[in-house]
Amino acid sequence: MKRIVTSLISTLLAGGSGVAFAQNYPTKPIRIVAPFAPGGGTDFIARVAAQKMTEVLGQQVIVENRPGAGGVTGAELGAKAPPDGYTFTLIAGSYAVNPSLFKLTFDPVNDITAVIQLSQGPFLVVVHPSLPVKTTKELIALAKARPGQLTYSTSGAGSITHLATELFADMAGIKMIHIPYKGTGPALTDTIAGHVQMLFGSIATTLPQMKAGRLRGIAVTTGRRIPAAPEIPTIKESGLKDYDVILWHGLVAPKALPKPILDRVNGELNKILQNKEMQEKLSGEGVSAAGGTPETFQALIKSDIEVWRRMVQKTGVKAE
Repeated sequence: MKRIVTSLISTLLAGGSGVAFAQNYPTKPIRIVAPFAPGGGTDFIARVAAQKMTEVLGQQVIVENRPGAGGVTGAELGAKAPPDGYTFTLIAGSYAVNPSLFKLTFDPVNDITAVIQLSQGPFLVVVHPSLPVKTTKELIALAKARPGQLTYSTSGAGSITHLATELFADMAGIKMIHIPYKGTGPALTDTIAGHVQMLFGSIATTLPQMKAGRLRGIAVTTGRRIPAAPEIPTIKESGLKDYDVILWHGLVAPKALPKPILDRVNGELNKILQNKEMQEKLSGEGVSAAGGTPETFQALIKSDIEVWRRMVQKTGVKAE
């Protein structure tokens, strides 16, 4: 009986200390590792999250861009950081592609703590205005007329933008030249300059350029049009009925992140994502707020890894 009482007291004390731990956290600045260069969709979501986390947690949250290897460099850095709640990583859908393309030094499911899914939305297919196409059907026809001549930029070899474009090319029966960059930012810059002809980019980065006339938007990759640009049709509407690619972003931490910290950060971010102002901000960028539990996000990561593994095998995409 004495042992049971002692154990119960220890459990209650541990629970109480956990609550106190979460309430006192954080006591120093926090960093969010963004695995791509500044200027892309991942960087945008990371900075929005950092700003709001700074406001609610009372400590500065800093974005640290670590581009390279389709997002692997930054993801590895984040996964191997101390699990103390002071390093998070902003991952995108490409995180689920990388296990099929790279030899990772960490387990992308079991060596991380899923914190929360932040957003979801489509890619916007944009072309340089000099390219004589205004629709997906015209793009496909031109690519067939010029096999192996049209170029497209991506956020890196093996990134989700690479795979999404190659999947499109495979389904359309066309061949194009891949020009990889270290992030959407530089890929977008060179597409605007006309050095590359096409890009599957995040709505947050490509939509403003389309509205400014620097790029021409011809399609979105999801099955439905988006409120931010309802005039842009889906790729499905062009005849590729099985094409549907969703871009998501979320926050993860190293394995064994203390549960009180996990619960605190997940709870605060869920409140932020339910805020009407935040939802409108994200909607204006062409994405929608997500939210949910760590378990739900963990399940999404795991299932998407399997989905993209099958697609990698189908398209034959390789990391350079």
